[in-house]
Amino acid sequence: MFTLSPEKLMPLGAAITTAEIKQQPELWGEAFALYTGKSQKIESFLQNITEKHNRVRVIFTGAGTSAYVGDTITPYLKEKVDENQWDLMSVSTTAIVSNPYQFLKADIPTLLISFARSGNSPESVATVELAEQVVKDLYQITITCSKEGKLAQRAKGDDSNLLLLMPEKSNDQGFAMTGSYTCMALTALLIFDSLSVEEKSSIVANIRKMGQTVINKEAAIEQMIADGFERIIYLGSGGFEGLAREAQLKILELTAGKIATSFDSSLGFRHGPKSFVNEKTAIFVFVSNQPYTRQYDLDMLQELSQDQIASTICAISVVGETNFAGDTFSFDGSAARVPDAYLSLPYVMVGQTIALFASIKVGNTPDTPSPSGTVNRVVKGVTIHEYK
Repeated sequence: MFTLSPEKLMPLGAAITTAEIKQQPELWGEAFALYTGKSQKIESFLQNITEKHNRVRVIFTGAGTSAYVGDTITPYLKEKVDENQWDLMSVSTTAIVSNPYQFLKADIPTLLISFARSGNSPESVATVELAEQVVKDLYQITITCSKEGKLAQRAKGDDSNLLLLMPEKSNDQGFAMTGSYTCMALTALLIFDSLSVEEKSSIVANIRKMGQTVINKEAAIEQMIADGFERIIYLGSGGFEGLAREAQLKILELTAGKIATSFDSSLGFRHGPKSFVNEKTAIFVFVSNQPYTRQYDLDMLQELSQDQIASTICAISVVGETNFAGDTFSFDGSAARVPDAYLSLPYVMVGQTIALFASIKVGNTPDTPSPSGTVNRVVKGVTIHEYK
């Protein structure tokens, strides 16, 4: 797909999505440049908050894929920040809008970090309005891909709301979020990670190389699903569980539900969800670079292999001291020290590419995958009820 011209991709309804998956390594370089250009402003913004408050609740929020950004990065960042100062949590806007009283507290200083591709989702706008209504000491960072969106427009002129626009091309025009997800995740990681700028620069260079590996090895990805399957499962530990949820959503979206999906943590999968596995199931496990956690991912891969039920069992992994003996989409050992949260970016490119091939395989059009039109690029039909 990545070697085909737009003219050959257009009849497949795949020109936009293919290009947007392929361009991500380039976008990550742009996102890093945008971060470094505003790093002093970001640091000053956060310092101003910590000078006023001993402890601040940080809520990463968004709807759909934008919510999974928070799910993916929060476990890692909880390692990296001073939790006596920053109380990190990931809560979707859909949860906040329906249950604001459970997450928004008037007397708890709060930093609301909104992730949004368009910035026009009804729940995303409503979450900001609710937070402004309820929380006395509210601060915001708006991370969005559209400067024309409602969230970006609301942030203008508000000193307590730091607007961080993503690379222009990350505002995906296809149905599925791809570069928007990875650029927003990368930016939030760069903001809160305690690593030096030099260390961050090295990591970004490494994951960009890994992203190019995905592009170069698309034939291997296509071969993974050559036999066909009716069900697909993604598993991962820690932040990779959030990544697994995003990867399964891509399949669900791009095939319009023609392939059944599931996700879980590597350990959690045994507790009932494993019943989903049958002989027409493909299972992919995102393998951690953290040596202790990696053991659990490899244990699950080995167990699934021994069960001899699923048609495909595949590790998505960086080559390490211990590895899965079965089918593996592997990245070379030069990425062995890349933290898991950053690995999520090239890892999800594998999932996005699987979804792209699967969509074509079931006769769908990836750029416009919802034939009924009941699911839209920007959610419609949401009634926001007044909160008193």
